[in-house]
Amino acid sequence: MSLPRTLSAPVDHELVVKRSRFLAHVAPVTDGAAADDVVTRRRKQHWDARHHCVAVVLGARADGRRSSDDGEPTGTAGVPMLEVLRHRQMTDVVAVVTRYFGGVLLGAGGLVRAYSGAVTAALDAAERRRLIVGRRTLVEVTLDAPHAEAGRLEHLLREWAGTHDAAVGDTAYADQARLTVLVPPEKVSRLADDVAAATAGRLSPVVGDERIVDVPT
Repeated sequence: MSLPRTLSAPVDHELVVKRSRFLAHVAPVTDGAAADDVVTRRRKQHWDARHHCVAVVLGARADGRRSSDDGEPTGTAGVPMLEVLRHRQMTDVVAVVTRYFGGVLLGAGGLVRAYSGAVTAALDAAERRRLIVGRRTLVEVTLDAPHAEAGRLEHLLREWAGTHDAAVGDTAYADQARLTVLVPPEKVSRLADDVAAATAGRLSPVVGDERIVDVPT
């Protein structure tokens, strides 16, 4: 199953409907506290606005969700915003839509369209600016090698990674050089075989934990 996507940077969009201004701000967050900080900053920045409606999605599988209508009729703001995030397969993001009332009542249907439309337009802008990133699960694999062999092995691993959808991390130097590769789970055994072949069986990688890694879409 593919993982939900996230943002690499915040994005803003303004939507005007019958003189009401809907200022959408969608930002990447790591947890609920970070989402609350974003909402607090938006409230302070736009202290004179009537509503600051919120939708938050968190977790690797997007299973943490909450929303707020902030005084708008129940179900006309936060939930429609949340539904946009769900439909666009987003996670670890907070969406805040600040409304400046324009003097014309929009009705429940109008509010739903405005709040969901503001978030949709913000995500569309993020797509155009390539701020939306995908995610995948990779396994961290380390290889300890003598310093004298580190350069050759790092070059070998970078070539291997380029043809096997993997990524090479930084090399750490202590008594030995520790090289790190993030590898698709189904290719871990292939890496072990190739390392053994390249070192005549003298070195073998150590398989670590799985990590969720952001990748450009």
